[in-house]
Amino acid sequence: MSVTSDSLPVVTRFAPSPTGSLHLGNARTAFFSHLWARKGGGRFILRIEDTDVERSQARFRDQLMADLRWLGLDWDEGPDTGGRSAPYCQSERGEFYRALFTRLEADGHAYPCYCTAQELELSRKLQRVAGKPPRYAGTCRLLTAAQRAERQGRGLKPALRFAVPNDRSIEFTDAVHGLQRYLSSDIGDFIIRRDDGTPAFFFCNAVDDSAMGVTQVLRGDDHLTNTPRQLMLLDALGMRRPGYGHVGLLVGTDGAPLSKRHGSTSVDDFRERGFLPAALLNQLFRLGHASDVDGWLPAAEMPAHFRPEHLGRAPARFDESQLMHWQKEAAERMSVEQVRSWLGSDDPVDFVELVRHNVVLPADAAQWRAVVYGELPPLGEHERGIIAAAGPEFFAAAAAALDQANTDLKTLTRILKERTGRKGADLYMPLRVALTGLAHGPELASLLALMSRDTARRRLESHAQNP
Repeated sequence: MSVTSDSLPVVTRFAPSPTGSLHLGNARTAFFSHLWARKGGGRFILRIEDTDVERSQARFRDQLMADLRWLGLDWDEGPDTGGRSAPYCQSERGEFYRALFTRLEADGHAYPCYCTAQELELSRKLQRVAGKPPRYAGTCRLLTAAQRAERQGRGLKPALRFAVPNDRSIEFTDAVHGLQRYLSSDIGDFIIRRDDGTPAFFFCNAVDDSAMGVTQVLRGDDHLTNTPRQLMLLDALGMRRPGYGHVGLLVGTDGAPLSKRHGSTSVDDFRERGFLPAALLNQLFRLGHASDVDGWLPAAEMPAHFRPEHLGRAPARFDESQLMHWQKEAAERMSVEQVRSWLGSDDPVDFVELVRHNVVLPADAAQWRAVVYGELPPLGEHERGIIAAAGPEFFAAAAAALDQANTDLKTLTRILKERTGRKGADLYMPLRVALTGLAHGPELASLLALMSRDTARRRLESHAQNP
């Protein structure tokens, strides 16, 4: 008989494998799980699923924990904080798993399987030829003790398979997809311990969720078909069933699974480029989750607006142009000192204050540093047209007026208006382009005030020459 979790406080978890960088899709799963726990005043658990010894690395574990903290996703129990269900790295939970394997074998729910990879592949081929779905044929399920001993004597190392009961209906209500029904007859006996002694994902993932008191498992819908296997395991062990919810996967704008060809795909990528965590959270909040708030949400207010019942089945499209919108919103809300720290430079406060509204990513500030302190890049076609229309005489007059006005734009334009008769855009636009190389940007008076007079004169004089 299964034990359910209907009356328990909300406990969610994020259980990544430390085999690479934290992918944006996994970060969204962690975020939604974190919101669900915080919304109900429950607990959020971080568990590291590192049973894949060959691929798991400590540096990936440390990086994903740093990325989660950068996003503001704190946990109540985890590898570094401990908790009632420690340890939280599966590589340290071997004794617990071994005891459960022994119980399953003793109760007739699991058996050793000596089939080789070649034998299994041949069996699958024959099933396909016969028009049947490929699944384990149960070859080792009814071996006698003598037959097992013979295989053991040949040096074959057995895996351990779960004995799927016949003709049983496995039902559960998914938080996203609703009522789900599976027939056990459609599921072959599956491996719960590999022939090298390490536990399989199906097994340790399920028993740890139950043992750690997780009440709501939230994950991508590519795991939906894993759930009946895990429920059968938990039922056989008499362990409590958590609730499950499977959200649509994160895809690119073309509808294909999000990958490197779509650009940045990991949290670390976005962090390195200078995106702000609040911007990323505001977009993730709306990917596969129908929000009741269209505008900006501070992270602290997101749990109150999170609706588990509004999680979507359809794939969610990630579009970096939308992230840019939230990035601008986030940058606008920072103080000057926060912007200065974000830019990662020793820029003067007056420079930061001037350019902050024209910077979306820290790399954008380089353009404005060049405008104020450095060398301008070649002009674009539009800007060249503005310079040509003004003519070299205009810039010769501007360079001469600069000696009297210094870098005060108000004085400079007054003198230049008197000498050339130009006014309005005909006066200001050529000056902006000559001095900054651009026809747009921060207030010209403030930019000019930050420049040295020699820099300004050199730029004006460069356009006073006959083309």
